[in-house]
Amino acid sequence: MWVVKLGGSLLGAPALLHWLETLIKISDGKVLIVPGGGVFADAVRQAQQRSHVDDAVAHTLALMAMDQFGLLLAGMHPQLTTASSELEIAERGWQHRAIVWLPSKMVLADESVPKNWQITSDSLSAWLANKISAEQLILVKSKSLTLYQNTLSVHLDELIQNGLVDSGFGLYYDGKSYHANILHKNNYAVLADGLELQTLKENSVFINTDVVLNVR
Repeated sequence: MWVVKLGGSLLGAPALLHWLETLIKISDGKVLIVPGGGVFADAVRQAQQRSHVDDAVAHTLALMAMDQFGLLLAGMHPQLTTASSELEIAERGWQHRAIVWLPSKMVLADESVPKNWQITSDSLSAWLANKISAEQLILVKSKSLTLYQNTLSVHLDELIQNGLVDSGFGLYYDGKSYHANILHKNNYAVLADGLELQTLKENSVFINTDVVLNVR
């Protein structure tokens, strides 16, 4: 199964519907969409600032924010379905459905997941990829990737420094059990013909944990 994280920043962008339609077309039960937090997570940040609740409370609310964005995504297309447990993920896969993950139930059940703002939907996408033994993780981002357009791979530390992935990502991603790549939000056509690894490699930024920078 491939895990595809759609950042909350895609909300309102024409590319979001293109991504959903593409993933529905190619999924056949083999794609699991991870929602970002978007405006819902922003509301949690604002509420924490006003209420002064601790990060553990905010973490729970942020997971629910991802649930909300996930429900919104599922509501945008009738062929999308949701799953909130490993059993539901497996069942939807057997049904050949395109699946949107609602994370709060699974993540809150794992006491080892840090309860802070360093753990965002990026890290949780990697956490999920480990959990379900995914073959591939794709992070879809709104931020420009032109800085890396002439590279084969970029070290994780550099991506963290440039704000492309969260600082907790390395807790769950080692680049060995599965690979992680970043695609720009407008690059949905990369997957138009299916889950092709070679096409993905040629058109995305590979997150590397071993080298600093590998230039084409």
